[in-house]
Amino acid sequence: MKLILKELSKKMRAIDFTMLTTRTEGGALASRPMSNNGEVDYDGDSWFFTSDDTRMVADITADPIVSLTLAGDKGLLGKPGIFIAIEARAELIRDKAQFAAHWTKGLDRWFPQGVDTPGLVLIKAHASRIAYWDGEDQGDLNL
Repeated sequence: MKLILKELSKKMRAIDFTMLTTRTEGGALASRPMSNNGEVDYDGDSWFFTSDDTRMVADITADPIVSLTLAGDKGLLGKPGIFIAIEARAELIRDKAQFAAHWTKGLDRWFPQGVDTPGLVLIKAHASRIAYWDGEDQGDLNL
């Protein structure tokens, strides 16, 4: 399983955005694009920064089960790219030490005050299940 996770991590590095899906208080699904930090080796945990006043934070507070979906570009010789679906439990973190540990320079565009940005929240999405398909290989990982 660790080998498959390591291979998925390499493929995920080339995917710029993931769709993070939450369940709203009315039961609808709400998805929004979030940066997939390609500088980090994926180990089953995804990390996203957002503002405390977003609907996403309210949704996660009410129901921490989230979904992440990623789709890669075309593969070699016309093969489809990779598709990855992740079921995860989200945790909201409001600790500046954790912010600093996960901060990258590209975040300055969205949060000019850095880790001192008022209302900053770090979302940790810990995967419980990963499904993938790349046109030839497919599988499910339970973490």
